[in-house]
Formats: sequence, C-alpha cells, structure tokens
Amino acid sequence: MGYKNLLECVHDLEAKKELVRINEPVDPHLEMAEIQRRIFRAGGPALLFTCPKGCRFPMLGNLFGTMSRMRFLFRDTLDAVKRLVKLQVDPVDFLRRPMSYANTPFTAWHALPKRVKRGPVLECQTTIDQLPQLKSWPDDGGAFVTLPQVYTEDPGHPQAGTRGLMRSNLGMYRVQLSGNLYEPNREVGLHYQIHRGIGGHHAAALELNKPLRVNVFVGGPPAMAVAAVMPLPEGLSELVFAGALGGRRVPMVSMGDKLPIHAEADFCISGFIDPTRRLPEGPFGDHLGYYSLAHDFPVLIVEQVYHRKDAIWPFTVVGRPPQEDSMFGTLIHELVESVVPGTVAGVRAVHAVEAAGVHPLLLAIGSERYVPYAGRQRPRELLTQSNALLGQGQLSLAKYLLIVAGEDNPQLNVRDVRDFFRHVLERVDWRRDLHFQTCTTIDTLDYSGDGLNQGSKVVVAAAGEPLRTLPVAIDSRLTLPEGSGFRRPMVFLPGILLVEGPAWKSEEGGPDRAVDRFCLGLSRRDAINNFPLVVVVDHAEFAARNLDNFLWTTFTRSNPATDIYGIEAFVRDKHWGCFGALVIDARTKPQHAPPLVEDPAVTRRVDALAAPGGPLHGLGL
Repeated sequence: MGYKNLLECVHDLEAKKELVRINEPVDPHLEMAEIQRRIFRAGGPALLFTCPKGCRFPMLGNLFGTMSRMRFLFRDTLDAVKRLVKLQVDPVDFLRRPMSYANTPFTAWHALPKRVKRGPVLECQTTIDQLPQLKSWPDDGGAFVTLPQVYTEDPGHPQAGTRGLMRSNLGMYRVQLSGNLYEPNREVGLHYQIHRGIGGHHAAALELNKPLRVNVFVGGPPAMAVAAVMPLPEGLSELVFAGALGGRRVPMVSMGDKLPIHAEADFCISGFIDPTRRLPEGPFGDHLGYYSLAHDFPVLIVEQVYHRKDAIWPFTVVGRPPQEDSMFGTLIHELVESVVPGTVAGVRAVHAVEAAGVHPLLLAIGSERYVPYAGRQRPRELLTQSNALLGQGQLSLAKYLLIVAGEDNPQLNVRDVRDFFRHVLERVDWRRDLHFQTCTTIDTLDYSGDGLNQGSKVVVAAAGEPLRTLPVAIDSRLTLPEGSGFRRPMVFLPGILLVEGPAWKSEEGGPDRAVDRFCLGLSRRDAINNFPLVVVVDHAEFAARNLDNFLWTTFTRSNPATDIYGIEAFVRDKHWGCFGALVIDARTKPQHAPPLVEDPAVTRRVDALAAPGGPLHGLGL
C-alpha cells in the first residue's frame, strides 16, 4: 500500500536513512537550490529543511533524487502499473497471458479517484507571500513553485460529459509566485508549454468567454507529482494513474461550483485564469540549461490558499541535465518501454536524450518490412514511422529525430548514445537520408529557432549495410580553408569532427555566413569528408570534454533548417542533400538565451556550510 500523504512518506524515508533533516537556517533564495543541485550530483538523500529563512513551512528537496529511492517509493505498485499500462495499449495481451494480470482488477480499483466531503488540506489558509519563496538561479524573475500539480477540467456544461474527475487534467506547469508585474497575493504566473493538456481546457474557456478555474496542488503523496509529468493519452485523467501508482484512490474534496481539491495535498492555490489577461512570466532557469526568457503567459487570479496543519513544501531545481527531473524521465521510460511497439507499428524503442535537453534529440529503432525482397535496404518504412512518432504527444516536439532499422543490428541499444551514433554514421547517405520540416513547432523553452515555439525539425533515417569505416583520428591531409577563422579540429567520437569557429556576427544586417563560406571552400575530395559529421562550436575543448557536453552544445544550439550545412550541398526536386560531410553550426547565436551560471557568493556560502565543522559536512557536497 502506498503513502497516504507526504508526511507519512517523510517518516518512512527517515527511518530507512534515505532522508536527512537540516535544522540549520538555509535561505530559499539561491542557497537551497545550490545545495539541492550538489546533493543530487552526489547521489545523496532527500533533505528536509526544517528552518527555511523567512518561511514557517519546512521544505523538502531531492525526494526523487535517485532511481533507487524512486523505486523504493513505489515498490508495491510499479510492476502492477507496468502491466496496467500495457493492457491500456494492448488489451489482447490479457488474452495471451491472463495469469500475468491476476491482480490488475485490484490495481484498476485503486486507480479510480473518489469524491470526499472534507480533507486535511482545508484545515488552514494563508497568502501567497507566506509560501516558500524558492529562487533557483540568479536571473530568475521571482520565486517559483517547482513541483506544482496544476488541476483543470473542461469548462463546458456538466451535462456535456466533458467535465468531472475522470476527464480532468493534472500537469506540471510553471507557477511564478512573485516578481514581474504580478499584483502581490492576488496574481501568479501560469506558464504552460505547447502541446500540453491544459491548452484544450483553456481554449474551451476562451471560446465560451468564461474564466478557466484552476487549482494548483503542492505536496501530497509522491505519486501525484509523477502523475503530473506522465505523458498519458489525451482524455485519460492523471488522477487515475496517480491512484494506480500510489496504491490508493485519490480523494478529491467536492467544492460546489468550484473545482475539487486533492484532500491529501499539503497546499492548494485556488483561483481562475482571466481569459483576457496575460503578463510577462520569467525568466526562469530551465531544463535545457538556459534561461527561458520573459514572455506573456496566462495569469492565475488567486482566491484562496489552503494548507494542512503539518504542511511540507516539496521542491526541485531544474537546469542543465541531468538534474532531479531526469529521474522522472527514467521512471517513465521503465513504465512505458514495453508498450512502445504497440503505439507505433514497427517502432521497437525510442529514447529522448536527457543530456541534449530531452526534446532536441530523439533516437529511435524502427524496422524495414515493406520490400524484404529488394536486397540492400534504404529507408522506406522508417519514414512512415518517423511521421507517426512526430505526431505522438510530447514526441512531436523532437527537433532532431535519428531513426534506424533494427534488422541491421538486433543488439543495438537505443540508450547507448555513443554506439547509436556510430551505427547511424556508418550507414547514413547525406544525399537522400535527411528529411526536413520547416516553419513548425519546437519546444517552448528552445531558443534556437526563429521565435517562441517556432523552428524546424530534421529526420535522419539510416538503413542498410555500412557505407564507410569511421575515422578515429585526424588524417594528416586534413586542412581547413585558410583565413576562414576555423581552427582546432578535434575528433570526438568515431566519424565526428569538432571544429572551433569564429564568434557569430551579423553580416550587413543579415545572418552570419561563416559556416556557409567554410563549406563552399571545401569539396567532396578533401580529407575532412572522411568524417561524415562536422560540428562547428565556440569552444572545441569544452564540447569534446565528455558526451554530455557534446550533446548539449550540438542539439540545444542549432536549428536544423538554418544551421545544417553540407559540403557540396544541392537541392533536387525540393530535396536538400550533400555529397560531402554534413556540417552543423552549433555556435551561440544572438537569439539564444543565456546559459545558467551559479552566483559565486552563494557558492562560497554553500562551501562554508559543507566544510568540516559546518552543518552540511558529511553529505558529499
């Protein structure tokens, strides 16, 4: 049986020595976040800050900081939930293996939310300024809720069948508590990204010209936070998933004409979105490793702020991955890995690469079954599967999709990024295997495109026998165009050459054409083409230092349509390709958001807390 509430979870983790109390006063302004980042990197315990400066509510960090702790939290339900997820996608599997679903009805019963008349969350009320004011990065626009569970229902008429617990949406969207132009204690920012479930409810409210009621839950049993980030099919309530994962039916307090409230939440901010009002939200240090800048987003008008008597404020810190939110991605992968083949026919596995910021890079293993008699394969069915993947929920935000045929190497592991790149680069033919989508949507947090939510995508589909042997060292004949400002070629992985380019600068009011000239100064006969992929970067040594640096630099700082070049490039029948190496311009551009950098003064304070004799000594900080 899962946890009834967060306090029960805290006591259990403390008894198992998976949680440490920090009784020293710690500042939620930058200090607590830096401690959180360090304890996560160290693989340390959950931290309960009992004396946050300027706040009476204890704060809980790093709750989901290790996969071993994540699995411990849901030890009684994980296997059953995996079976339930698989049954949702492939009901026929129940007929094939009925005994493996022996306890599924019990799990399904727990998945059903229930209405109750009262709950601990309604015991007390407070105001927004009395809540923990967590600020994670120096240039954040204010304090944010970093583990919110934003609850909405379709605002249509109740008899239309679109409202109720089973048709609700629970999502983890950004909530800014202070700063900018928000009226203190009355307004908070509500930032939701493109292709999120709340968007349909908001659109319906705008069509009806009525406010969209919103409840923001904080805390409660850990299953609620996981449910809020779970990419469920549209129309399936996250409350159902939370009940199955938590091993308990989610109790929701009926509130008359207002939205129901999770009875066991620690906090609830209750209000409505004014359909006519938007204000700048942000900046905020986000999971791509940069600040997402200030943009106009909906405003939540606050009516009440409820909390239970023993309330605990859970928080996390996002930033350049991996961070604690990476554990959510790993858990989601474990839960849905077995159902991927039933979602898109022919697709065997997918992997959204965390180090590249999740959405910028998606790897997939598909299959080629269309013409088995045709001898050496070229991508055919892979292109159909690519289109299907880019039409699947959050996968639609992928910017670079690399897909290969599983038949070419049955042992290929989609999560072994190094080996996957080797497999692709051995087989890819840049004359035919690049497929662009221009003027389309990308992640709201990705500033590599030409506007908010605007950019391009590219599919790299590779199938068949290897076409080349990948070089692992620089050939003495390799030269770069003289006087071009390009220098320091470095081999990173087999077949991948990093080249340091000049700083990006506008030319005659237009774009920088340095990489274009670089490619025009080379031909397919030059030794650089032994490397099928060349990546131009600002700092070659940094990008070559490790795989995470390479992935982060290459895929967060490039927009396929504008930043992919090729040696001896051509356009034929509106298809772009190149005879020589593919070149990606991954230099920093003017429209890019600034990267996240910690405050040196805060770093010194945390160093002092972690030093011998300090209150945090011995935690591995």
